[in-house]
Amino acid sequence: MLPPALSHPDDLTNLANQIKHWAVEFGFADARIVAPDLEQYKEGFKKWLDNGYHAGMDYLANHGDMRFHPEQLHAGTRRVISLRMHYLPQSVETVERLKTKEKAYIARYALGRDYHKLIRKRLNQLAKKIQEVIGDHGYRAFVDSAPVLERQIAEQAGMGWIGKNTLLLTPKAGSWFLLGEIFTNLPLPVDQPTRTRHCGSCSACLTQCPTDAFVEPWVLDAGKCISYLTIEHKGPIPVELRSKMGNRIFGCDDCQLVCPWTKFAKHTEEDDFQPRHDLDSEDLITLFAWDEETFLKNTEGSPIRRTGYENWRRNIAVALGNAPSNKETIDALKKGLVSSSELVNEHIHWALKQHQQ
Repeated sequence: MLPPALSHPDDLTNLANQIKHWAVEFGFADARIVAPDLEQYKEGFKKWLDNGYHAGMDYLANHGDMRFHPEQLHAGTRRVISLRMHYLPQSVETVERLKTKEKAYIARYALGRDYHKLIRKRLNQLAKKIQEVIGDHGYRAFVDSAPVLERQIAEQAGMGWIGKNTLLLTPKAGSWFLLGEIFTNLPLPVDQPTRTRHCGSCSACLTQCPTDAFVEPWVLDAGKCISYLTIEHKGPIPVELRSKMGNRIFGCDDCQLVCPWTKFAKHTEEDDFQPRHDLDSEDLITLFAWDEETFLKNTEGSPIRRTGYENWRRNIAVALGNAPSNKETIDALKKGLVSSSELVNEHIHWALKQHQQ
């Protein structure tokens, strides 16, 4: 049953237009509405799991078929409002920072405040704005924290298309944005899906991945992906991949940086996405010197907390092994041996060997 405010046939159409207008007011770059049909993705997802391409992310195999049935995540769901928000600050370097091997490279979405907190807050603000106008309605907001096929939903909503690098691409902004969803019981009019994936014959993201993590177009082996290795992976980083990681210590943007659609990227105006503690330009040696207390203090409210202090130092040790060979780097590594865990020391010893070659 619809709220009384939606009694006229045109009311839902007007509300959908208002929602898109409000979304921009709340800082989103775009909002689209879809009645997702996700069953078609089940076979490919199961094959991906069966091949072990989810690596150590066992949680991706949980929840049964729930991710293909939005109404199981939120009872009564009839539509999904798909939204995106730009996160790349204009002042932040990307390619040049990767070339400066003594500097740390952190995925650009992780330089400021944790996007989960920012986007979830805005999603709930938008949902409550809808509630102010029409009264109570059933909704639930999601930001990369539940079994939601957000890129597939966004593609079906006409937000863009899933590129060969498995990211959502749009001709308006490349892929430098984050997604969020509002599941709602409102039967809003839907937007037209994206019919064509405009990657054509381009394979830059596949061939220029530092660790050759793409098995084929649209298929990523997470076990080789630097983002997985530096954030989700526990334990030693495979030796054969360490030299390929360069100075990337948290996440990786390479498949975005080489994508031709990146030239259309829009920059964020959100203060919360601005770099904290010079994380966009800090020296590896400086970050390696952080003790755990400093790490916890400087990553409070940051997505970097996810990797944990030990893995943070493990990642930096590998990057220092790939850094220019000089006395400062070697001294920092040797000093680190005194107070590090067995896991970190293994990577420090590897790094020191790189400077003996």
